[in-house]
Amino acid sequence: MTRPGDPGHAAASREEAATHDTAAHETATHETATATDAPRRRRFAWTLHRRLLVILAALLVAVSAVVGIASVALFHASSVERLDSSLRAASSRADDATGPGIPGDPGRTVIAFLSVPGQPEGTLGGIVIDGEVTAGVIDDGQIQSPAPGAADALADVPPDRAAHTIQAGQLGDYRALAAESQPGVKIVLALPMEGVNAQTTQLALTVAIVAVLGLMVALVIGSAVVRRALSPLAEVTATAQRVSELSLDRGDVALAERVPVDDDRTEVGRLGTAFNRMLGHVASALSAREQSEQKVRRFVADASHELRTPLASIRGYAELTRLHGGELPPDVMHAIGRIESESVRMTELVEDLLLLARLDEGRELAARPVDLGRVVVEAVGDAQAAGPDHDWEVRLPDAATVVAGDEPRLRQVVTNLLANARVHTPEGTSVVAMLERDGDDVVLAVEDDGPGIPPDLVGSLFERFARGDSSRSRRAGSTGLGLAIVRAVVEAHHGDVSVTSEPGATRFTVRLPVAGHPDTDAASADDSAPGSRRSQDDRAGEPGAEAAEEPSVAGR
Repeated sequence: MTRPGDPGHAAASREEAATHDTAAHETATHETATATDAPRRRRFAWTLHRRLLVILAALLVAVSAVVGIASVALFHASSVERLDSSLRAASSRADDATGPGIPGDPGRTVIAFLSVPGQPEGTLGGIVIDGEVTAGVIDDGQIQSPAPGAADALADVPPDRAAHTIQAGQLGDYRALAAESQPGVKIVLALPMEGVNAQTTQLALTVAIVAVLGLMVALVIGSAVVRRALSPLAEVTATAQRVSELSLDRGDVALAERVPVDDDRTEVGRLGTAFNRMLGHVASALSAREQSEQKVRRFVADASHELRTPLASIRGYAELTRLHGGELPPDVMHAIGRIESESVRMTELVEDLLLLARLDEGRELAARPVDLGRVVVEAVGDAQAAGPDHDWEVRLPDAATVVAGDEPRLRQVVTNLLANARVHTPEGTSVVAMLERDGDDVVLAVEDDGPGIPPDLVGSLFERFARGDSSRSRRAGSTGLGLAIVRAVVEAHHGDVSVTSEPGATRFTVRLPVAGHPDTDAASADDSAPGSRRSQDDRAGEPGAEAAEEPSVAGR
């Protein structure tokens, strides 16, 4: 296994990166398929509104079913009871018409008791003598022979003078009552249940239709009531959504969002009150944090400003002593050289801190047209002179890459990114600085095929004083502020910066709006307003106005 700086390390890193790319592609494919299936599972989310409506519908269906079934059952039982009363009356009339003894002509006897006045239409009657059945039925006022199967059904009715339901063949359901007039002689009379069944069916259909209509009306009204009852929860959700979209990580946060509360005695009202109280506590905490950060920034700015003069004096006296001190012992010359180099390093640290403090205070940068292509070419030329052991390459597009911004600050961004790649990669590493147009943005990318950035450092790489682990190259000193300055300057230009890294492929990407974009137009207007435009002399006094030959950057 090769180490950074060994021959062939860059090529080995590129081969390892190719292997990682294949595995990453397979993982990304699996994650994409999983992400595609996720919306399908969330498509029919069981919201509280839907759950309440489903519960309401289920209760209404259950109540309607119980009431409907009970009503239909009671109506059917009552109708059958009335039919049984009519059946007993018809049986009494039949008994009177039959008389005592065994009928000599069963057919005439059947006709006799069916012809008794008051017998209803469809009455089925018969005489069973020693298993032989003689039957008739009243059809359209005439007594006729019944359909097949009706006579056999009459023979099966027990002679207990109780009503029984029978299936009289094609005639349908009947309520039958049998009485034994003589031993071996059974008179059976039956009334049709067609009317009772039709009325019961009609009632059941009516109850079902009314229940469905009532359910629909109840759901419509219930939906409106539930939506109105849950509207405070919707207000809480909307307020929380607006708060989540606020930038709470920095700056003075005006957290004025609150939930309107109509009645704090209700459950929803108490929730809204508690949510408002929580927002008040969060606002107080953010305000206290901002005040503390303002004090720290003022202290850093004041301390950095005050340290510039003594550091310049120390450096000047060291140089003066070295140049005009005559013959000095070697150890004294070495000490003076160390004093001079450390004063330079401290001056760079103070300048970086002062620049970050001023950017944190929101001081506006100049917004003038800057040819980013020219800046990149010049910065790469300087980096090549400082790191001749690296392979440097510049790729520029045919389209214009002019942005609106502060040229010294943008030059410092490019310089810091190139120095970061030079300082923290081994000799022989290829570093490519490229520009391209992407819609309304200009994209600056700095790529190298070095050993990469530790995964646990990528998330905090742009934080202040972020450094790589001790096993990485430390050939040049680093304050850990270089990439923090990159992010602060890029964000001050309404852009963003990101990084992706794996062994053999590290890419820093800076995205800036092109000149003429609404963000840059607004910045230009602010910069050109009376009292806001700063002269070159003003900027010359700022820290980092000229790119340092050896900028301090966050270690990778």
